Amino acid sequence: MTAVRFDQVGKNWGATAALYPSDLSLEQGEFSVLLGPSGCGKTTTLRLIAGLETPSSGRIKIFDRDVTEAAPAQRGVSMVFQNYALFPHLSVAENVVFGLKIRRVSSQDIASRLARTLDLLSLSHLQARKPGELSGGQQQRVALARALVADSKLCLMDEPLSNLDAQLRQEMRHELRALQQKLGLSVVYVTHDQTEAMSMADRVVLLRDGRIEQVATPTDIYQKPATRFAAQFIGSARMNMLELAQGKIAGTEISLNAPVGATHVGIRPEDVRLGGQYRLPVDHTEFTGADLMLHAKAGQQLIVVRAEGKHAQQVHGEIQLGWEEASLHWFGQDGLRIVN
Repeated sequence: MTAVRFDQVGKNWGATAALYPSDLSLEQGEFSVLLGPSGCGKTTTLRLIAGLETPSSGRIKIFDRDVTEAAPAQRGVSMVFQNYALFPHLSVAENVVFGLKIRRVSSQDIASRLARTLDLLSLSHLQARKPGELSGGQQQRVALARALVADSKLCLMDEPLSNLDAQLRQEMRHELRALQQKLGLSVVYVTHDQTEAMSMADRVVLLRDGRIEQVATPTDIYQKPATRFAAQFIGSARMNMLELAQGKIAGTEISLNAPVGATHVGIRPEDVRLGGQYRLPVDHTEFTGADLMLHAKAGQQLIVVRAEGKHAQQVHGEIQLGWEEASLHWFGQDGLRIVN
């Protein structure tokens, strides 16, 4: 079953399109991540699913039920916000069950759900505390508990880890993923952090300027980016994207077996090897410990090479580079991938 389906759903703010009419299908039980830079439309997409925004066009279905006109409370979804939105004067337990009381769930059911959820998230010993007495990670767990206690099968998350420090964010990524798999939840998660997306997602929805650029598994979007934008946005070190001129890397004599229509060639830094047939001058280097990022000049363009950090003392004015033809990615003038 499909958890979320968009049929030509779009959202306009006056003359400005926040989301162009789009089709989208997210499967039940998957951890789906909406990824992209600021202003690309990912939060708008999430708010459309939640019912916090009304689409300008198209229809929205959640678990095959048309919810386009349904109010947020009628959609059967729960949501975790970026700022947690906890009531400072209520205890952890009171914050978690606040929504259940509003919906007039029975006291017995509330007690049962609360105990189960607090135990699941290791919050039982903190249930009497106020949010101000909790760490950032604990507050994040309370916000998640409030979403889970509703027993919704679809959980929406709007950058819930962005307020945490780097180490805690990494720990919470693992916990969230493990919890989603244990409960079989369908999750739609918004982030601008591609490392977060790649490490957690079953499926990545990459957006750009209000348009869906690519929908794919993390492996496919990394190994087979559909566009130049996807190729360079995904990856902890951006893919090298080099302009071509008459079958050569522009400004050099490096000839490539480019397919018809190719205007750019992409190659990941880890796919460039030291000791190849092309001698290029070194522009600068970046030593990060385990890795050494070499920036070599190919004409007026840069080729970044990810080498082992132990090579740091071996870099001189020029280096020799090479690559396998199978590791090259070809793109046309329209920015779309060309299958060679």
